[in-house]
Amino acid sequence: MLSEVELSDWFQRLAIPEQGRAAIHQVRSSDPARRVGGGHRNVSGRYPSRKMGVTIQFESHRVELAEIYEMEHDVDLLEYYDQPPSIKLDYQAASGKRLGVIHTADYFTIRNDGAGWVECKTEEELVHLSERSPNRYRLEDGRWRCPPGEVYAEPLGLSYTVRSSRDVNWVYQANVQFLEDYFGDPGAVPSAKAEIVRSHVAAQPGITMDDLFATVAGCCSRDDVFWLIAQDRLFVDIRAERFVEPSKVKVFPDAITASIGNGAGFQRLPGDTAECIVAPGSIVTWDSRPWRILNLGQTTVSLLGEDQSISELPLLGFEALVKTGRILGTRLNGPTVPNPETLERISNASEAELRRANDRYKWVCQFLQGNVSESEGAPVPSRTLRRWVSRYRKAELVFGSGFLGLLSDIARRGNASSKLPEATTLLMNEFIDKDYETLKQKTKRTSWLALRLECEGRGIIAPSYKTYSLAIRRRPGLEQTLKRRGHRAAYAKEAFYWELDLKTPRHGDRPFEIGHIDHTELDIELVCSLTGRPLDRPWLTILTDAFSRRVLAFYLTFDAPSHRSCMMVLRECVYRHGRLPQIVVVDGGREFGSTYFETLLARYRCTKKTRPPAKARFGSVVERMFGTANTQFIHNLRGNTQITRCVRQVTKGVNPKGQAVWALKELQDHLAAYFYEVYDTMDHRALGQSPREAYHAGLASTGDRTHRIIPYDREFMIYTLPATARGTAKVSPGRGVKVHHLYYWCDSFQRPEIEKSHVEVRYDPFDAGIIYAFVENRWIECIGEYHHVFQGHSRKEVMLAAEELRKRRQNHFQGFPVTAKKLAELLKAAEITEGILKQRLRDLEVARAHSDIRGATAGPSLLSPSGRDSGGSLDTDSEERQDSPTAPQIYAEL
Repeated sequence: MLSEVELSDWFQRLAIPEQGRAAIHQVRSSDPARRVGGGHRNVSGRYPSRKMGVTIQFESHRVELAEIYEMEHDVDLLEYYDQPPSIKLDYQAASGKRLGVIHTADYFTIRNDGAGWVECKTEEELVHLSERSPNRYRLEDGRWRCPPGEVYAEPLGLSYTVRSSRDVNWVYQANVQFLEDYFGDPGAVPSAKAEIVRSHVAAQPGITMDDLFATVAGCCSRDDVFWLIAQDRLFVDIRAERFVEPSKVKVFPDAITASIGNGAGFQRLPGDTAECIVAPGSIVTWDSRPWRILNLGQTTVSLLGEDQSISELPLLGFEALVKTGRILGTRLNGPTVPNPETLERISNASEAELRRANDRYKWVCQFLQGNVSESEGAPVPSRTLRRWVSRYRKAELVFGSGFLGLLSDIARRGNASSKLPEATTLLMNEFIDKDYETLKQKTKRTSWLALRLECEGRGIIAPSYKTYSLAIRRRPGLEQTLKRRGHRAAYAKEAFYWELDLKTPRHGDRPFEIGHIDHTELDIELVCSLTGRPLDRPWLTILTDAFSRRVLAFYLTFDAPSHRSCMMVLRECVYRHGRLPQIVVVDGGREFGSTYFETLLARYRCTKKTRPPAKARFGSVVERMFGTANTQFIHNLRGNTQITRCVRQVTKGVNPKGQAVWALKELQDHLAAYFYEVYDTMDHRALGQSPREAYHAGLASTGDRTHRIIPYDREFMIYTLPATARGTAKVSPGRGVKVHHLYYWCDSFQRPEIEKSHVEVRYDPFDAGIIYAFVENRWIECIGEYHHVFQGHSRKEVMLAAEELRKRRQNHFQGFPVTAKKLAELLKAAEITEGILKQRLRDLEVARAHSDIRGATAGPSLLSPSGRDSGGSLDTDSEERQDSPTAPQIYAEL
């Protein structure tokens, strides 16, 4: 980013007027004008910008995120800001009315040669908007413009630019995303290895990436090559070929060598040219009429027309007509483009018609080869055979395929047009549109009766009920469902997601590029491992790798989806694999919108994408995983809840709560075996191999990227702890900081410079007895008042106790204060309620299930799971905490 001195020099160099300088200062000092959401169709999210040092919002990952990648790696772009302060656009509507619209652009950019607002839209959206508001959006000389935006920006010495999805280079987008892990970091490529790679490339300029990998395989890794490309120490035209196809990617020592080696500097020739194959028997098109070349002589070319006429052209004249494009023929390079009518005729022919045409073709071929004659050998009269041969030859001349002439026209016979009067047809379509296809959801018969009455009133013929029903069925099903039942119901009839154009792949090009997180409530009832009492259904949170379909991590708990589930599944991923996905795809749940979750992703440079609401196909990878886990595993266990789908059939004897035998710990162990051993090694239908094989093959071909490894240490564990709503707390002299009704203390709070200041705080969801405060550039553990009572009790359990206190006192007076002493008394009292006890039992089960792999228990073990080096112990100014209350103590409370 520019310093104040650099910005002042930039103002002077470009002679920006005072009003423009004020506008730029306002943009630079303001927060984003709004928090974006993708609406019902777009995938929105947050991108951790290296250039700006903050997360940048995008409302569409197909348009705005593409623009972010362009800006992030544009050396001429100095700064960019998302959702700048709103501006007012004045223009005349299509109706002639003068409008003043408050508008928020997508980005504001500061470049070496200017600054201004940038608006990003899809090409389809711009076409639609230009028809509706021609004075606001306009296509001129192949470039989209916004005249009102330009009028606003011009007096300020700024610009207003419209970006279209048509201008996105998807090869560049895929390659930038592929190299994202290597940008911005110095890398650890030893100079000796770098010189070896560079010398091989210098000796063979234009060597393919595949050959380069094979050449340096003994001394350098693929990561080394990617590092050198990202650092511009090797040159690859990242806008030409995708890195996931290394056999097509050419590597050069530098850009100058590349431009010399390619001649045209990577400029591609226009589309294929149709060249004639000048040989007897070939078909050419001259003045939109087909001609067959009969003879190619020394000086003339003989052509046969469709009317059997013969024309002769001088050879030089024929060649001149070919060069000018007046005579067209088949293509020498690439596949021949089929005649559209040929495709239509064959596609519309029934199986019986094709069978008859094949039989005719067999006899026509034998006749043309002289194997049968008109008088003998043929199964049909001679006149029929001659007609088949005539039709075959004519179709061969006209369409280039004689087979088409042997297809029958039986299906085209008769008059299939509607017999209803035009007035009836128009009224029927109007009733379908305005009476049947409405949110009233009238039945067909009710709508038809209304139509019949209207026809009688107008004195025109009414259609029959059958005709009306057929007309309704011929209407587009998606549009009809959308009008009658809304967009959520219509989503089931939308066409499935197909990438027909070259864009970034939906599931990524490599492992750990895209990960999906989602939650589901499992179809099974669980019991307490100590008492056998039912404890409800557990919630499963899964993080899957979209490329390999591998389950990277999962978390099982009794609590509904919250920040704790997100935190623990990311911990599990780092614990198992030592890294996080580059892009994390989530739904619109509140737990994914929390500040701490976005901070965690930004800290480890993960881009967050949010799926549109009620669009399950955007997360079909993880949604399918839930279904597979249920059908292959959960539904085969005792206590599964399949029968509850038919509520009337559930009796006490078959109620899943009475059949439940599984505890959370045992289910956790068996799910781990299923996800990490069974499912991981089974062949996946979409991959043609197992997820584990796809994962390792992907890492081998696209680089191990070991520099993305995240140490499972104190810093990571602190970042996975949630912050409070404000993020900070004030240090009260002698008492410490107050978090969630409780005061916490450490000896560092005694220092005069710390008292009455605000410090960052994070709390442990599984232990209400401690929090962590950021004091003097380090995280320090703080002990809460009544620590011996609250230790081991989860934050949710304490919150339930606080709510219980409020409910008990709300009938006596308003504003009842919840104090630590009252909470401690409630948790110790014999009058503990069923709700708090149930939460306590749930927390114990969760701690028991996860303590072996992540140490998810009270106290320091939360930050130092067994089997992994925590990287050092936490700083503490207090005495060591006592052990958590045991299970018998908890039941003694009851």
